[in-house]
Amino acid sequence: MNFPQKGISEAEVFRRMEEYKADDGKWKDGRTFSLVYYAGEEITALTERAYREFFHTNALNPFVFNSLKRFETEIISMTANLFHGDADTVGSLTSGGSESLLMAIKTYRDEARRLKPHIKEPEMILPITAHASLEKAAHYFGVKVVHVPTDKDYKADIKAVEAAINDNTILILGSAPQYPQGIIDPIAELGALALKYGVRLHVDACLGGFTLPFLKEAGVDIPPFDFAVPGVTSLSADLHKYAFAAKGVSVLLYKNKDIRRFQYFSYADWPGGLFISPSATGTRPGGAIASAWAVLNFVGKEGYIKIHKKIKDLTERFLDRIRSFPELYILGDPKAGIFAFGSNTLNVHALADILEHSGWVIDQQSNPDCLHFMITPAHENVIEPFIFDLKTAIALLKASPEKYVGGSAALYGMSAAIPDKVQVNEYILEIYNNFMTLGGKFNLG
Repeated sequence: MNFPQKGISEAEVFRRMEEYKADDGKWKDGRTFSLVYYAGEEITALTERAYREFFHTNALNPFVFNSLKRFETEIISMTANLFHGDADTVGSLTSGGSESLLMAIKTYRDEARRLKPHIKEPEMILPITAHASLEKAAHYFGVKVVHVPTDKDYKADIKAVEAAINDNTILILGSAPQYPQGIIDPIAELGALALKYGVRLHVDACLGGFTLPFLKEAGVDIPPFDFAVPGVTSLSADLHKYAFAAKGVSVLLYKNKDIRRFQYFSYADWPGGLFISPSATGTRPGGAIASAWAVLNFVGKEGYIKIHKKIKDLTERFLDRIRSFPELYILGDPKAGIFAFGSNTLNVHALADILEHSGWVIDQQSNPDCLHFMITPAHENVIEPFIFDLKTAIALLKASPEKYVGGSAALYGMSAAIPDKVQVNEYILEIYNNFMTLGGKFNLG
């Protein structure tokens, strides 16, 4: 496509935009189970208005936009209170969960460089269920990942974590909950190990941070996972997920300023002036920060408890109906609105392909093979339609499994069959690289 010689009308701009999004996932109709977190038009209208009010502002320089500095510090204070922090708890806002995790790893790497200079090859211990952005952080910042398995309940194996700690360990990580199965790692036990061996513990609560506290208030048995646990030194939680702020904004909290200092980058020898940046991005859209402040104050604790009780009820209805199929099983015992199901008799990737032909957008996983779901209030009216289509898909797959050997089933089957994951990585990089060109299509050939 050539750069436009002349501008087009506003009407034509929006006509084309409507045309382009015609094939997007129908998130408002509850046909997707990730990426968008929708709690209704009232909250959406509020966050959109707050975003527009601060559309042109930039948190790159808090000395210019004092409003954004106030929003950010108040959000940090509110969330520190929610996660049992104290007067010393500090933090930063980032563009999302990935950046929060990236910054946490950068922080602990730089802290170790300063305070433990004998560590030349820093290591962090990750359960295999830890979010993949931590692998990205390790790649970016030169920290070696030591993987540990999970137990039969998909929780981090505490004995394996302890066995992996050595003189190069700077960090261990637990998730609340982890993404693949929605299971909360044993944070209290991880905290005890962090204190015993003098290493840092980060809690990735990007998914559950704005779910678990409200479920606990509603009487759900939620194990301790935040700063109430001795040994936890940092925590990340996404405001644009289950707090329903506009994308993208996440909070990264530290136990004190002495730790957070290592997150910052400064450079004093630039002709453009003294430079300091709190996170990976320079420009930080003020609208996202304003939307987060607005929604936390508008909804409040009572409102969030009500929303998350509803999500819990919806999730239990989904789980009950899925468990009614003898071919399917739920992985572990998920506490929040995140779960996965697998099958001992069916190819679940083929099942997902069939469901996608019916208009559902299904996230697929491997190790073990399963389908992944995150429930929001948008799914209230789609439980029965989804179960009907799931029942139909199971029947079709059982009747003619040979018809459904292409698509995702082929991709995930190939991935499982090739032991050299470097080769698999190169393959999926090539697929994505081709797809993200103009006119590119998803092609397994």
